Amino acid sequence: MVQISDSADVQLPVDLLRQFDVPGPRYTSYPTADRFVEAFTAHDYACALRQRAEGAVVGGKPPLSLYIHIPFCESVCYYCACNKVITKHHERAGEYLDALDLEIDLHAKALGEPQVVSQLHLGGGSPTFLSDEELARLMTSLRRAFQLAPGAEISIEVDPRTASAERLARWRELGFNRLSFGVQDFDAEVQKAVHRVQSFESVRDLVRSARDLGYESVNVDLIYGLPKQNPASFARTIDLVGELRPDRIALYAYAHLPQRFKPQRRIDPAELPTAADRVTMLSGAIAGFLSGGYTYIGMDHFALPGDALAAAKRQGRLHRNFQGYSTQPDCDLIGLGVSAIGRMGATYSQNAKTLPEYYDAVRQGQFPIVRGLALTRDDLLRRAVIMALMCQGRLEFESIELSHLIKVPEYFRSELESLAPYEAMGLVVREPGALQVTAKGWFFVRAIAMAFDKHLQADRVRERFSRII
Repeated sequence: MVQISDSADVQLPVDLLRQFDVPGPRYTSYPTADRFVEAFTAHDYACALRQRAEGAVVGGKPPLSLYIHIPFCESVCYYCACNKVITKHHERAGEYLDALDLEIDLHAKALGEPQVVSQLHLGGGSPTFLSDEELARLMTSLRRAFQLAPGAEISIEVDPRTASAERLARWRELGFNRLSFGVQDFDAEVQKAVHRVQSFESVRDLVRSARDLGYESVNVDLIYGLPKQNPASFARTIDLVGELRPDRIALYAYAHLPQRFKPQRRIDPAELPTAADRVTMLSGAIAGFLSGGYTYIGMDHFALPGDALAAAKRQGRLHRNFQGYSTQPDCDLIGLGVSAIGRMGATYSQNAKTLPEYYDAVRQGQFPIVRGLALTRDDLLRRAVIMALMCQGRLEFESIELSHLIKVPEYFRSELESLAPYEAMGLVVREPGALQVTAKGWFFVRAIAMAFDKHLQADRVRERFSRII
């Protein structure tokens, strides 16, 4: 059996990378969020919470994760596709925290006794828009309603322009043990083009402070495909990231969709790198990180061998949720705040996307759910298949057949046949009773998983997704 951990020895021809330069889902869920419907209501969500509270779940209660969305940013980054509110009025945070308190109380009431939480993540927007006192208030509210497990992963996304060594120390006191720095690129011209200027030295000093303060993991986010980037300039950024030596690296492809995301209209399309340069940048980044000793986790994530994520991959314990790859076992996720997405049992849900809608719902004592999905038997089956491929790189037919009472070769005959070209390329291997992703195929695992996406096969309009590579 080919181990996906052998990816450091893989050579990726540029022509193969170019062949897979197409849009596709990231599979932080299946079905993907674009399949959510408004017919799923706050009442449906409350029922799912009640089932968890009553333990009406086969196999008992799964672990619980929390995601809290903080939408505010002081300035707009032109590439950004997140749900955000641009404002310099920091007093707006108080009203938002009031609303979060109401939503937290709604969950505490529905769930009864405090639920044990093994993972908590603050995202945005910019969570560090909040003052340290406001972050302390939020953490107090969360601890009042939920029980944070010993050793829980407690992480926060950090805009380096809003951070300092003193703030990092305060966040450590509040219980945060993981940081994710939004870097994107260190080239000065690229930073000007996307309206996000921050020096390498400032980020370097923050990473050093995080080490001294005992943070368990430091992540750096990068984006390739931004305006004014080129292979030479991005190679310099990769070298600088190598100097930082973060525990984890997330390398995302920029998706230019100005018709959907208004800030992107400020980007001059003529300044975007060509498709050939994008592929060259990706190829160089992968080679740079692997030669620097990083483990390729999957899709666009890398980690040092000693990081918990790399250990989870070696041990076959990788999982995926709406934040990406995770060491946490399959779990329920409560999304708090405007636009936040959650998963409860066999359902997905999303909160209102605008502050007025969100405020109105929670002030009326209602969950601010505006859409979601109750998964069908086929959805659950395909989710299991896709997540096995995305996380373990291997689909064992017997485990799927026992759990879902089907025969994989019969149920997925057309899907398995569609993978024949990938077999010829050496990306997958069909074994007796299994489908194995090869070390080379692990770099294109999204494309392999897409073969089992029933919704995607029925809808060929894929431009709403980011690119596979």
